[in-house]
Amino acid sequence: MTSPTERSTPDAPWWKTATVYQIYPRSFCDTTGNGVGDLAGIMAHLDHLEWLGVDAIWLSPVFTSPMVDHGYDVADYCDIDPIFGDLEQFDRLVAEAHRRSIRVVLDWVPNHTSDQHPWFVESRSSVDSPSRDWYVWREGDPNTPPNNWEAALSQGPAWTWDEATASWYLHLFTPNQPDLDWSNGAVRDAMLDTLRFWLDRGVDGFRMDVVHLIAKPDGLPDRPGGPGPVIIDIDEPAVHDHLRAIRSVLEEYPQEPMSVGEVYLLDPNRVATYYGDQDELHLSFNFIALHGPWDAEHWNREIRAAQDAFDPVDAWPTWVLSNHDQTRHRQRYGGSERIARAAAVLLLTLRGTPFLYAGEELGLVDADVPRDQQQDPQGRRDGCRAPIPWDGTSTHGWQRSDNWLPFPPESTVRNAASLRDDPTSILHLYRRLLQLRRASRPLRVGGMELLDAPAGVVAWERSVNGERVLVIVNMSDDPASFDVVGEWNVAIDSSPAADVATRPYDGIVAAQSGVVVMPAI
Repeated sequence: MTSPTERSTPDAPWWKTATVYQIYPRSFCDTTGNGVGDLAGIMAHLDHLEWLGVDAIWLSPVFTSPMVDHGYDVADYCDIDPIFGDLEQFDRLVAEAHRRSIRVVLDWVPNHTSDQHPWFVESRSSVDSPSRDWYVWREGDPNTPPNNWEAALSQGPAWTWDEATASWYLHLFTPNQPDLDWSNGAVRDAMLDTLRFWLDRGVDGFRMDVVHLIAKPDGLPDRPGGPGPVIIDIDEPAVHDHLRAIRSVLEEYPQEPMSVGEVYLLDPNRVATYYGDQDELHLSFNFIALHGPWDAEHWNREIRAAQDAFDPVDAWPTWVLSNHDQTRHRQRYGGSERIARAAAVLLLTLRGTPFLYAGEELGLVDADVPRDQQQDPQGRRDGCRAPIPWDGTSTHGWQRSDNWLPFPPESTVRNAASLRDDPTSILHLYRRLLQLRRASRPLRVGGMELLDAPAGVVAWERSVNGERVLVIVNMSDDPASFDVVGEWNVAIDSSPAADVATRPYDGIVAAQSGVVVMPAI
């Protein structure tokens, strides 16, 4: 059995060649009968992930929490919430994942805590509390917030008046999520220690929630454009000192821990600065593609923008189509399975680290969640967080049929067991693509050149040391012909072809080296 560490090579740290699979623990699998997924449920399906071929799992928050924002309001960074299990189960999960050469990445929330965290309870106990300046407090008029900032997850100001101490506290998200003050060295040291706690248990890295927000502008000035959320505006120089401190902690550990930042700035040039001089984040999400349409002109433009931003500073890109905050991409792209298949080819062959969201490999769309069953503070993210269907039974591999959220549509046929039995399914397509990534050095670490292509088509070549792979994705509803130079092994035509014809919404991977290739359809 190959250990995770052995997957790294001198020219490619593991996080460059890996495919990372995001698990929303509440929705993965329940083993206790309470309708909420848990750590044991994740362990129960590690064999599925090993068979699929992913290299790492990222767990959305599992720390102790009142669950106002489903774990992104942390009450204890160094324990597991009982709804998911306990530290002993977590250690077993890490061991079982590592036994399958799957790394484990945790979701770390550095910008804010729960208002029930002992740090905040102490901070709000008195204006003279030694922990008062661990959070952002401002005195003033109880009828006038300190500035015009608004909260991202709740309507109204990003400030809440605390009657007990006659002061305002800052929360860029819900009032239950007060912002930490990272300019306080004691806060930074305490948060770095929470990283060490999990690294000591063998964790392989962290997804860092809205990490760009941990430095606030001096004086907290009004938002220039008028009242509104500021999470896409804050981009302070001081954040880079904090990131270098975080990186130095990661460098202390032999498992090559990885950091991937949720830097929600929607500008790849600004995001690229968060890599620093290879001494800040290892990776950072580029969210622009996540919000875009299934359109070749858009994708050509965004791929070029990412190349222009990341390549000059030697920053390794990431690609993601779905996550726990966004409508699933198959639904966003109109519901077509053909498009979902072509999207799999796109995601898993671009230069960079791909992140899959649990259920993408099943081609899921969002669940229809009645208003009286909604759980999300925003009231819009429940559909993409629906439970994963594992089989075609009435409970779909869970303990009961009525879980914290309803199952997605078509779960009786679009489930892991049924799709695994069908070698033509989208599940098998994902597996073959992941096998191809692992077998193909150009797809793992090669450079990438966008090619001129007909309208509605995106095409690129990946290459390293003379090995070449060609990818063509037809994003239109019309057939397209693409001229290629040289002889290529294309799955839809077993003999060398001079030109490649693609059907509507088709994705093709071809190689010159005899590597096994496959069409999207």
